[in-house]
Amino acid sequence: MPTADPAIQLDRVSRHYSMGETSVRAVDDVSLSILPNEFLSLLGSSGSGKSTLLNLIAGLDRPTSGSIVALGQDIASLSPLELARYRCNTIGMIFQSFNLLPRMTLEENVELPLRLAEVDRAERPARVREALERVRLTHRLGHRPAQLSGGEQQRVAIARALVNRPKILLADEPTGNLDSSTGEAILTLLRELQSKLGMTIVMVTHERPLAEKFADRLVTLGDGKLLATASAKGLP
Repeated sequence: MPTADPAIQLDRVSRHYSMGETSVRAVDDVSLSILPNEFLSLLGSSGSGKSTLLNLIAGLDRPTSGSIVALGQDIASLSPLELARYRCNTIGMIFQSFNLLPRMTLEENVELPLRLAEVDRAERPARVREALERVRLTHRLGHRPAQLSGGEQQRVAIARALVNRPKILLADEPTGNLDSSTGEAILTLLRELQSKLGMTIVMVTHERPLAEKFADRLVTLGDGKLLATASAKGLP
């Protein structure tokens, strides 16, 4: 059987920063193929390059060298406007700190990406409700973030990431601010949504047991380099 084209292809990607006279190799010559509908987890200690690599895939940062092709687009060569469209239409992002706007209701927080993508105003309420239904929070539409638990806030953040129907979901330590049982519930929800919606998920985490339980494949980084890749079941 023919193999599917990768959803994301990184070819010898590096991101170096200058700090005074020192060059920091945050990501150093990383090549990696991520398949459509794969749940891949990036593991490594603090400073290993996990979040930098995620930001490069998101188009929030540009590589110093190498290429990143996501769904057929070489994102390293996109203009700022094209990158903004890529982030609006292709990518959903979830963060450790939820990043919800405290003065906005759940409905307004989830609607925000639709406003930024200039989706027709008449279409937005149904899209927002659909996204909140997926995370089982439609009964809290009018609440503000401070009225919710941490797990509920992260579910709102997931709804916001899904509202533009992205093909790639990027999650940076999505369970980092949650207790272990709530963290498991969030990753169970991501797995469920992945199978329903057909998304590729790339998750940064330092929690190896969670990665082994929920991801298809584990990629370990150290000092910006790719150290190891294995299936979550321990197979090569």
